[in-house]
Amino acid sequence: MGLRISIDLDDNDLRHFRLIMRESRKATAGLQPEDIIAVAQTLLQKVDTENVPKFIRRHLHKIDVMISMLTDHEWRLPQKDSMRVLNALAYFSEPLDLIPDHIPGLGFLDDAIMIELVARDLKHEIEAYGDFCEFRNKNAMSKGIKSKMSDISRESWLQGRRDELQTRMRRRRKSGSGRPNPQVL
Repeated sequence: MGLRISIDLDDNDLRHFRLIMRESRKATAGLQPEDIIAVAQTLLQKVDTENVPKFIRRHLHKIDVMISMLTDHEWRLPQKDSMRVLNALAYFSEPLDLIPDHIPGLGFLDDAIMIELVARDLKHEIEAYGDFCEFRNKNAMSKGIKSKMSDISRESWLQGRRDELQTRMRRRRKSGSGRPNPQVL
């Protein structure tokens, strides 16, 4: 028999987590993007090999999407937008956690909370990337692109959709639609 626990964070709690996020960014300012991505990937590997509760695992795997946004050569996230994602991942590069990861059951709770806050802040980027991947996969299968089309024609049909989605992403972010706190990142 499982146990359900609900945690409500008020505005003061969220401000505290955002302050910690800003401090982590300062502490990791000298890291290269590859290093930040590598540490985030290491965290995911650690979660996969340890007995981490499902509710925490669900949140932490959102990091996969953010890493893919940065490393997908066909998505080509512009540098300004890439920096937003890297800044979001910076917390996971900081060796000191609010709750040490080795504490059974709760060690990754702070990481899960932080990734949920980051996912909210990157909502439009994540949605746009998801739409791009869906478009790419759907069209690749329906047109037999993997085997019949050249890289040049593949690039041309992806470029239009990528540009459209990245423009939408920036427009929505700027307008603040659907974002609880647009000034966080």
